[in-house]
Amino acid sequence: MARRYSKSASKDVERAVKKKNKGTLRSGPGGKGGKVKSRKQAIAIGLSEARAKGKKVPKKAKSKKRKTAKKKKT
Repeated sequence: MARRYSKSASKDVERAVKKKNKGTLRSGPGGKGGKVKSRKQAIAIGLSEARAKGKKVPKKAKSKKRKTAKKKKT
């Protein structure tokens, strides 16, 4: 079975998690947002950076839309 993520993509994620642990990883474009506190967010930033560099990373999961309309409260 083939690898889902390339080794270099894994390195990008590892780098992001290490920055988070050090306390220097920031969210937002150009790192202008707040300090990243969750591990999941750090991993997401690493994968996003790997995608931007064109590395082998699966596509982002699309959010599922509701099939039926939401009921209104009366």
